[in-house]
Amino acid sequence: MAHLRLLLSRSQRHPQPHRHLPLFHFSSDANSSSAPPPIKPVSYAPKPQPPPDEAAAPPAPDAGPGSQPPLPRRLQQPMPPRQWTRQDERFLKDAAPAILPVSYQSRVAPLPEDRPAGGQAEAEPEERLREEGARIEMDAARATRSIFGMQVLEEQVPYPTLIPVEKRPQKGTIDLVDAIRLVKTSANEKKRNFIETLEAHVMLGVDPRRGDQMVRGALTLPHGTGKTVRVAVFAEGPAADEARAAGADVVGADELIEEIRTGGGKLSFDKCIATPMFMPRLSKVARILGPRGLMPNPKLGSVTNDVSGAVKAAKSGRVDFKIDKTAIVHVGLGKMNFSEESLRENIGAFVHALLLAKPVGLKKTSKYVGYVKKFTLSSTE
Repeated sequence: MAHLRLLLSRSQRHPQPHRHLPLFHFSSDANSSSAPPPIKPVSYAPKPQPPPDEAAAPPAPDAGPGSQPPLPRRLQQPMPPRQWTRQDERFLKDAAPAILPVSYQSRVAPLPEDRPAGGQAEAEPEERLREEGARIEMDAARATRSIFGMQVLEEQVPYPTLIPVEKRPQKGTIDLVDAIRLVKTSANEKKRNFIETLEAHVMLGVDPRRGDQMVRGALTLPHGTGKTVRVAVFAEGPAADEARAAGADVVGADELIEEIRTGGGKLSFDKCIATPMFMPRLSKVARILGPRGLMPNPKLGSVTNDVSGAVKAAKSGRVDFKIDKTAIVHVGLGKMNFSEESLRENIGAFVHALLLAKPVGLKKTSKYVGYVKKFTLSSTE
């Protein structure tokens, strides 16, 4: 223990390099107080230095402790150029197109004295034709493309432009006589296999969805409709005999109602007339007669006890009219073989009945202002 203290004190008074001073020295004699053996100096042979050409370059001043040492100078020499192979040339040919030098001829404006006296000289006809042919071929080459070896002409889509909408000229109002003459002339030019009917289409200023603006009525044309009307009468007893005497085509009671109900929608008449006692029984066939406009109606005069007069009125040309859901009335007013005067009188009778059927719910400043908007005549198409 005393030996260890002496060793530590000596090392503090005489500091030596770490590699030459041993930290601990043990002796076989623990109680011996003799000094440690002296340390002999050791010398090493100097390290051989590389030649100047192979010496490494000094490290860069900013190189850190983890940077790589530079390569020797013999490794820093550029490598000799490598010979191009066929594959390299093919790759360069496909990857980058060849760029050829292009030179343009300088354009110089001609001097006034170089120009001909008669103005700009025209090219020869053959030269002009050759230039025109070259231009046409160039345009054709631009407009075509090759698909699988075939020349396909490309479609040239024009640039979109706005096309102004052309409005149809509005037909003006013409006189009634001129309108009838014009319709008759048009019907004669068609040369149909049948005699056409003069039709009137009237646009009204009413609202058909409102119940107080419903327009419907009936009238007897002065010269008839020009076609044969088949009349059916629902009556029994003396009323049925009167109907047969007046010229009714079909007369019956419950058996006629059953025939209509089981007939599959086939009807053999164009008008229906019934006595008041038959109206409850007709509810069985209302779905068949109603959509065809054949259901008897007291407002139209088809439900009456005067069966004979109703049959004669229907045979002589009684016409019923009613507006549709577009507020237009369609009605036939005679055949085109009627005279112009007869057609004019039939049209006048219809217009009179239409004005009388004006609804009370249509309130305007005048009696008929805004009621009739457009009146059109045409023949059967």
